[in-house]
Amino acid sequence: MKLMRIGQGFLATAACLGIGLGITSCNPGDTIDYLFVTSNNSNTSTSGEVTSYHVNSYSGTLTAVGPAASTHGDDPVALVASPNQQNLYVANHATNTIAQFTVATNGELAFGHSYTTPGVEPVALAINGAGTLLFVLDYYQAGFSDATPGPGELMVYPINSDGTLGTPVGTAGSSFAALQCFPTGVAVTSDGKYAYVTNTNAVVVTTSPPTTANPPATPAGCPAGGTISGYSVASSGALTPMAGSPFLAGSTPTGIAIDPTNRYLYATDSVQNQLIAYQIISGVLYPLTNGPFSAGTFPVNVTVDPRGKYIYVTNYNVGTITEYSIQQSTGTPSLGASSSFSTKAPFPTCILVEPALGLFVYTSDFTSAYVTGAELNPNTGALNTVQDSPFPANGSPTCVAAIPHGNHATQFDPVTSGN
Repeated sequence: MKLMRIGQGFLATAACLGIGLGITSCNPGDTIDYLFVTSNNSNTSTSGEVTSYHVNSYSGTLTAVGPAASTHGDDPVALVASPNQQNLYVANHATNTIAQFTVATNGELAFGHSYTTPGVEPVALAINGAGTLLFVLDYYQAGFSDATPGPGELMVYPINSDGTLGTPVGTAGSSFAALQCFPTGVAVTSDGKYAYVTNTNAVVVTTSPPTTANPPATPAGCPAGGTISGYSVASSGALTPMAGSPFLAGSTPTGIAIDPTNRYLYATDSVQNQLIAYQIISGVLYPLTNGPFSAGTFPVNVTVDPRGKYIYVTNYNVGTITEYSIQQSTGTPSLGASSSFSTKAPFPTCILVEPALGLFVYTSDFTSAYVTGAELNPNTGALNTVQDSPFPANGSPTCVAAIPHGNHATQFDPVTSGN
């Protein structure tokens, strides 16, 4: 996931601190969710990994389940779980592949298939609510690279009944929808009607440093500011650009999330340290009149809780989470009780609220080899540190996803991360 603007002095060092996991088992009756964490392994002789955890229903503590699974590729930076809780998909940024796993009843993963993307450097994934379409965001179209940068692309893969992927759906005579420069995040409305992509239009980096000695130069054809591309999505997965797309989105939009009612969209502007908010009307984005809204330093990712009441943003450079309350009638975010919650580990990237009860929040903390857990107060949105947090993770954690455990009633739709 490339999330850092040239010249801002924020380029993260991709240090991998190898911390071994004590592999133990917890009582399945106390498990409300399975949490999955991708990481760049500190052992360079192996590929990227994804680790499964049990989430304890009473405390939110994490217990690793079995050995980590190889992603059969390098630099896994994004992952998403299927709504039926049976499959997990991982984007291997450095090897241009998507890995498909099946999820066992205890949360362990079994590798299924690997798919090479049409473009270069996949950075984000999303899935529609029906679980029939996988959206894959490539940083570059085919023929471009960090040495010769160019536009990005969005592909849509049909998902077969067994979780395998079909051929990318054609869009306007192509296997992908063309984007602007350096896209970083993708989100799909829960009804599957609309998809949105943040076009940073400037080079930013967190988990995937450039392969060249210097950050890529911004192509002359890129817009001066950030944008969000919006598409209507046919049942087949074919994409049609929305009227007015791409929409203006501050300086460098990175993280992106949509509320559960599909009325509001939120994006982080990493350089301007702000949260941008939109109302969604028939797929078209309309900026809220009193925005943008203040965030912490270098906000890179965002999630909305399953109730649609709170927003949480990871502030990469200062290791904090900003919490906002959502005014239900307008979608306006206001700083809540946890305006600067410490992750107790540096460089938080992805963030999610667990889907079974919506009571715990987790972040992947990139250079520290930890995952942070926080308990969410459903009445105020305030966060409190989960006991024993942060929790050890393999290598350098890059992103998180979760599914509810089958033995517990699910209050909310599955929550996934993804940029």
